[in-house]
Amino acid sequence: MAKLDLEWLPVFVEVYKTRSISRAARQLGIAQANASIALNKLRLHFNDRLFSRTSRGMEPTPRAERIYPELQEVLARLGAARDGTQEFIPAEAQRSFRICVTDISEIVLLPRLVNHLSRVAPHVRIQVEKISEATPARLEAGDVDLAIGFMPHLDAGFYQQTLFEQDFVCLAAAKHPRIRSSPTRRAFLAEGHIVVTSSGTGHSVVDKVLAKEGIDRRVVLQLASFLGVARIVAQTELLVVVPRLLGETLARQERIQVLDPPVPLPVYGVKQHWHERFHADAGHAWLRQTFAELFGQPERKHNGRASRSTANLDH
Repeated sequence: MAKLDLEWLPVFVEVYKTRSISRAARQLGIAQANASIALNKLRLHFNDRLFSRTSRGMEPTPRAERIYPELQEVLARLGAARDGTQEFIPAEAQRSFRICVTDISEIVLLPRLVNHLSRVAPHVRIQVEKISEATPARLEAGDVDLAIGFMPHLDAGFYQQTLFEQDFVCLAAAKHPRIRSSPTRRAFLAEGHIVVTSSGTGHSVVDKVLAKEGIDRRVVLQLASFLGVARIVAQTELLVVVPRLLGETLARQERIQVLDPPVPLPVYGVKQHWHERFHADAGHAWLRQTFAELFGQPERKHNGRASRSTANLDH
C-alpha cells in the first residue's frame, strides 16, 4: 500500500463530485496531469481503481462509494483545524471560565459582569479566585483563563490590555470628629490609619510615594483584604487610602467620606492578562471582549489593542 499524501484527497473528492478529472482539476486550480497523478497514487494506496471511465463520466467503484464520506469528513476536519477554533455562541454556550481578581474587583466589577452574563450568556459560569504570586503560572497552565488587576512583573508569553485607569482617594467616617474635608498633610499624619496588603491592587505604589514625600502614617490596623474596610472606617476614626472606584462604591454602602489625599498619588492601569496559549480560543476571546466592553474606557475601546510584551508595557 502506497503512503497516503493528504494533498491527494481533494482530487478524490472533486472527481467524485464532478465525475471528471478535467473538471476536478479546474475546480482545484491544478493541471489535469497533476490530478491524474494524484488519482493514480490513490489507486495504488487503496488497491482499487476507485473510478472507472463510462459514458456518464468517471463513475466511482463500490470501494470509492464507501470511503467517500470518510475522506470528505477528514478534509472538513482539517479545514476546521486550519481555519481556527469553533465558533463561540454566548447564548448557547455552556462553559465555565475561571478568573483571578482582586477583592476590589469582587466588589466593583463582578456584580455588573454577572448581570450582563445573565442576559447574553445565561449558561456560562464564572469561577473566581484571588490574584496571587501563583497566578502567572496558573494562567500559563490553563488552570485560570484571565486575571484582572495590577500585575507589573509578568514574563514573556503573556498578553495584557488596559481596561481603565485608577487613582487613589482617602476614606474617613462621615461623622469623623476632626476630618470634615480633604485632610492637610498635618491632619493626615495626626490620624490613625488602616493599611491593606492585597495582591494585584497597585496599592504598593501608595507606600512608595508617601515614603518619598516623607509621610509616615501611623498604622493602627493592617488588613489582608478590602472587603471589610468600609464598615471599619464608618465605625472608627481611622483613615484609609483606596483606589477611587472602590472608594466611590463603598461610599454608597456605608456612611463614609471620599476625600482627596494630602499629596498627589500616582495613576495605575487595571488590566486583563492572559497567556498566549489561549489567545486564539473563541470562547476566551469572547470573555476578554466582554470585559473590554463592560469596563474599558472609551478611548481604549476604539484602539483596543492588547499588547504581547516581555516588558509588560501596554501599547
